[in-house]
Amino acid sequence: VQLQASGGGLVQAGGSLRLSCAASERTFSSYAVGWFRRAPGKEREFVGAITWNDGRTLYADSVKSRFIISRDNAKNTVYLQMNSLKPEDTAVYYCAATPLSFDLGRRQSYNNWGRGTKVTVSS
Repeated sequence: VQLQASGGGLVQAGGSLRLSCAASERTFSSYAVGWFRRAPGKEREFVGAITWNDGRTLYADSVKSRFIISRDNAKNTVYLQMNSLKPEDTAVYYCAATPLSFDLGRRQSYNNWGRGTKVTVSS
C-alpha cells in the first residue's frame, strides 16, 4: 500500500495543524497506521498509532493529550490532529502502515512508509 502524508506547514506555538495520511488501496482499512517524526539531528521517533480493527489509539508521552489520531476507512485516510503545538514538535512527520495489531510503537513493525510532511512550529 502506498501512503502519502500531507498537511504540514508553519504554525505558531500554541496553534494547531491536521496532517493527513492517504492510502492508495481499499485494503488500507486492514492496516494499523502509525505516525512518526524526525526532528533535525535526531532519530525518527514514534508519535502515535491507530489499530485497524477496533480503532484503538496509543501515543507517545510527549504528545499525549495534545495529539489525536483518527481514521476514515471510507476515504482511506488517517488523520493526526495536532493541538497546542510546541517548538519541539518541529519535525518531518511520516505515516506508516502495518498489518500487525501489536508492537505499534516500534519502527520495525511497519513495512509501508510514506513520504514525510514538514511541520515547523515557531516560538
